[in-house]
Formats: sequence, structure tokens, C-alpha cells
Amino acid sequence: MLPLLPVGVMLYRNIRSRKGEREREELTAQFRECILAVSTLLEAGYSVENAFLECGQDMALMYGEDALICRELKIMRRGLHINVSLEELLADLGERSGSEEIIQFAEVFSIAKRSGGNLAEIIKSSAELIGRRADLKREIDTLLSGKTMEMNIMKGMPFAILLYLGFTNRGYFDMLYEGLRGRLIMTGCLGAYVGACALGRLVIRRMEREWTY
Repeated sequence: MLPLLPVGVMLYRNIRSRKGEREREELTAQFRECILAVSTLLEAGYSVENAFLECGQDMALMYGEDALICRELKIMRRGLHINVSLEELLADLGERSGSEEIIQFAEVFSIAKRSGGNLAEIIKSSAELIGRRADLKREIDTLLSGKTMEMNIMKGMPFAILLYLGFTNRGYFDMLYEGLRGRLIMTGCLGAYVGACALGRLVIRRMEREWTY
């Protein structure tokens, strides 16, 4: 068990990372719809602060009260009520979420608000850019899905072979799991397997980053 503790920690971190990525992508998609609603409200004559306050109802109807974007809009509402500027709240949202699209939007929004630009048009353009990046991400995921499936099959093959031989030839692996030398060999094989899985995951993530940028 002791040699496998680092493996457990690595798997836990990997699961947390993947969960964080899914939540980040979900929040980014919801944020895009939010700023589109804000753009519409600005064209109807709302101030930008009131537009962000009012769009919370639309997001609740679209995604539900417990959606990520609804929680973030509630935080914005509390911040605006205690006179925290909208630019600071958007910057804080981008920093906490880790979404590059939200971070960039917060920066563009802050500059446009200070310079007196057309906020409705800028927000609409930002929403279109976020949408294009989301479409590109989906295309990349589709292209990589085949490679990911191949990697998952290869990850399961060693266990399938061990199970097959274990059931059809009982005692075949006794020397590898009972003696000290056999256990050392199989521990080394397990380490090589874990390293190969980590390397495969690293290659997939690197391909995804290169294609994205």
C-alpha cells in the first residue's frame, strides 16, 4: 500500500483537475449567454450595472437557480450593493474561475468603461469571440476523442490479459506474486504502467494546448 500512496494522490489530483476543467468550461459557456443578455439590456437603455443585476433572472430560467453563473451573479449583486465596482467584480470572477475568456473580457470591459466605448457592441463582440473559442474547443475534443479512446483501451489491456491468464491458467502468476523477486518485478511493471499512463495523458494535453493556440 505504501508504494501506491503517491499513485492515489496523483489520481486524486487528476480527478480534481478534470472536474475543475469541466466546471470552468461550463461557467465560460454560461457567462457567454450572460453577457449576451447584458448586451441586449444595454441596448434597451439599462446601465451596465443594472443589466448585470437583471440578467440573473434570465440565467436562472435558462440554467436553474443552482447554476454556476447564477451563484456568481449573486456574488456580483452583493458586491454592487456594497459599492464594489463592476470592473473589480469581473476581475475577481476571472481570477477565481481561471477562465481565460472571462479574464480577457474583464480586462477589455475595464478599458472600455474607462475610455467611454460602446459597451453593448464590445460585450457582443466578446460573446462572439467566446463562442468561437468554445466551438474550436469542441472541434479539438472531437479530433482527440479517437486518440483518447485508443489510450484508454491500451490502459485496460494489461489488466484484461492478467485476468484472462489468471482464470484460464490458475497458478500461472504465483511465482510473480509470492516471492520477493517476483513482487519486485511486478512492482516495477506497475510503476512503468503508471508512468506510461501519465505520459499518455501529458501528450494528449500538450496536443490540445498546441491546437488551441
